[in-house]
Amino acid sequence: MFGSYNVNVLARNPIIRCADGFEVSVQAHDGAYSQRNTKGKLITVECGFPTWTPGTSEFRKYAENSYDPKPDYTETVYPYMPIEVVEAELAIHGGIVDGCLPS
Repeated sequence: MFGSYNVNVLARNPIIRCADGFEVSVQAHDGAYSQRNTKGKLITVECGFPTWTPGTSEFRKYAENSYDPKPDYTETVYPYMPIEVVEAELAIHGGIVDGCLPS
């Protein structure tokens, strides 16, 4: 514990950078929009602020601002993203070259 806060609230995952230069924040901590199953396995994560519009429609549909007529997919958060959707998006960008998915 750190003061009245759990240390996991303060822990942040570094930005992920892919082979083609695509970058995105992927978080899974007590203060993030993420979930674990009853065994502690990560099932959803919070993504945010990618460097450009994500390539997959599956990824884009989780954008908080997807209801906007012309959403800016680079200036929003993507709550409760299934980890498989994130992995698929990172794969189309050539995979992770810097950073890592949260564990």
